Amino acid sequence: MKSDDQIVVVAVVVVVVVVVVVVVVVVEVVVVVVVVVVVLVVVEVVIVVVVVVAVVLVEVCKPYERYFISFLRGRVVVVVVVVVVVVVVVVVVVVVVVVVVVVVVVVVVMVHVIGDFGILCV
Repeated sequence: MKSDDQIVVVAVVVVVVVVVVVVVVVVEVVVVVVVVVVVLVVVEVVIVVVVVVAVVLVEVCKPYERYFISFLRGRVVVVVVVVVVVVVVVVVVVVVVVVVVVVVVVVVVMVHVIGDFGILCV
């Protein structure tokens, strides 16, 4: 084989490797975006369900409003603290879930890219 032929073969192999790696990275990035969007949509649906349940409970409990107000009188601080703690816990759980999903997907992307590149280089 002449040296020009060898250069052409090496150039073709390099181009194929680069194209395959780029395609894999693009596909994996799309997967990451889709997973994050799905997680965020699920979180939004959960928030909407919680709000709807809260509104329904408020409407159902309206006839007993006097009893609740008299019961809560003097306990307003406790109720506010409980609501704040619940909101903070929900936000922290959502953030942790999103971060874990993103980290897992990024690790999968890196393993695929390194694995595919390694296979092509062999």
